Amino acid sequence: MHIDYLKSSLGTLATQIPGATGVFHQHNLNFCCGGHHSLAEAAAEKGLDPQQIIKQLQSLEQQPGSGRDWTQASESELIEHLLQRYHDRHREQLPELIRLARKVEQVHNDHPACPHGLADHLSDMLQELESHMLKEEQILFPMLARGQIAMAGGPISVMRFEHDQHGEALAQLQRLSNDACPPEGACRTWQALYLGLQELRQDLMDHIHLENNILFASSPRPSWS
Repeated sequence: MHIDYLKSSLGTLATQIPGATGVFHQHNLNFCCGGHHSLAEAAAEKGLDPQQIIKQLQSLEQQPGSGRDWTQASESELIEHLLQRYHDRHREQLPELIRLARKVEQVHNDHPACPHGLADHLSDMLQELESHMLKEEQILFPMLARGQIAMAGGPISVMRFEHDQHGEALAQLQRLSNDACPPEGACRTWQALYLGLQELRQDLMDHIHLENNILFASSPRPSWS
């Protein structure tokens, strides 16, 4: 399969090449909400060498079978995966991260690297994500499971818009936590918090990618995104 890597969108590459999302995570490239940007555009924005990224992607292509190809799954299979792997996981992750963040902010309040406001931001993320996931679980996913594609256009547009908002929340999360890099000598709670933030970011980006670029692929992106 010939791929024009530079002109291909991040979302397309993430869909076509199993393991590509790991490469994009490594370079902090947004392949979910920003998945419509080409590799050339995304690399230029980050000041990265696109040829280095292309070599990594080509290496993945030479090692087939490095993950489930969700483009070949049925809608019901993909929805079940989204519910079990991501919806359930986010509901486990965020309450614990909020607890850890509050402890770090209280104990290390005077530390110059203290992530002030992180716990409140995570609380807001939990509230927004819970609302978003309930809309998918109660309205959109049952609609797709019944094959009501024509009726799903409106809800899909809303979900995509909210995905973009989740992407902005992740960007704020990175700013508050210094890209989830704990300071030298950070206590174990602080280290555990930032490790959990890295996992949350990767999980949420993978979650949004599977919905935007595979499950919702037949629906055009709304004009505001």
